[in-house]
Amino acid sequence: MEKGKGKSARFRPGSCFPFSLLPFSFLLFLCSCGTPGEPRAPRSPVPVAVTDLGARQVGDAVRLTLTLPEKTLDGEPLDQLPDIEIYRVILPAGDTSPADPLKTSLVMTIPSALVETYRDAGQFRFDDSVQPAEAPRADGERRVYAVKTRASKRRGSEFSNPAAVRVFPVPQPIASLRTRVTEHAVELEWEEPARTSTGVLLAAIGGSISGFRVFRVEVPADGFAPSPSRLLGPAAATAFRDAEFEFGRTYRYTVRSVVQYQAGSAESADAAPAEVTPRDLFAPAAPQGLVVMLVPGDAGRPAQLELSWNISPEADAAGYHLYRSEQDDSETSGRGERISSALLPVPAFRDTTVRPGRRYLYSVTAVDRAANESARSAAVSGAVPAPAP
Repeated sequence: MEKGKGKSARFRPGSCFPFSLLPFSFLLFLCSCGTPGEPRAPRSPVPVAVTDLGARQVGDAVRLTLTLPEKTLDGEPLDQLPDIEIYRVILPAGDTSPADPLKTSLVMTIPSALVETYRDAGQFRFDDSVQPAEAPRADGERRVYAVKTRASKRRGSEFSNPAAVRVFPVPQPIASLRTRVTEHAVELEWEEPARTSTGVLLAAIGGSISGFRVFRVEVPADGFAPSPSRLLGPAAATAFRDAEFEFGRTYRYTVRSVVQYQAGSAESADAAPAEVTPRDLFAPAAPQGLVVMLVPGDAGRPAQLELSWNISPEADAAGYHLYRSEQDDSETSGRGERISSALLPVPAFRDTTVRPGRRYLYSVTAVDRAANESARSAAVSGAVPAPAP
């Protein structure tokens, strides 16, 4: 037999591969496969830089505030809250060099899982405490802060804007607030602190109390957390009158001292709060101007006595009670019994139960919305003449 004839052709090394012998579907597979390249690592999300970092001294701390980034540099939304890295440098009072974030050092990292606990009113808020060993000087050291945010370990954001603040020694928090409720105000009193929070006499370092700031928050009756305190106003002395209150509501008060140095000023931490629920236990003033007039009778109606008095000036006046007694030589006070079966809504009343030939003494009281009743007005007398014989 002729060599190679009747046998399958075989591939010999060095010869061209007979692609014609491959199935057509496998040829399509080979054509569809590209040349494999180097594997690419997925890009790590990088948050945009913070641009609104702010810093201010609050008692023995520097309060930092910022808006948390929500997008990456590529404009994509962040899947979760980023880590917050806080950088800081402390400069002496005489150092006037520009605030440079690159000169700061990392002092704190707040992991993503805890960032939510530092959110307040839509912003991130962090208090960097001033430790006793770092007690500032009266000439005001300068602290410069910057932050980075990080959504992955590979790469964090760029530095934020720098935020610089001068820090001064602050007074000790006011030890206690005394409260007293009057009819027209909640009155606060306290003692002026003489030392700093580290125990140094303010006068010894050139500091003096220049005033106070009073804050108040209403405590909800439903048990939910109260809203942030609001400033009621400044106080030049160690006393304050809060006339903007309502009986029956619960308020929490606190006060901060303001200390003045030659180089600047600072504000203490909050005083121990004082909570008070004012109750209306104050009776209104007695009505004035009570008068009695005779209303003569006619054929179908007996004579009556018409009473009227001045309207109560009390803002919470709810109505009036009227009292009557028969007057004789031994009865001149007009104490008597109440003749108005219900609270009178207007300052007028017609007595239709008088009898001819009798003299009566009348007095009236005012009642407020808390059911406090005033003293009785001055008594006035009135009589219906006896019929002619």
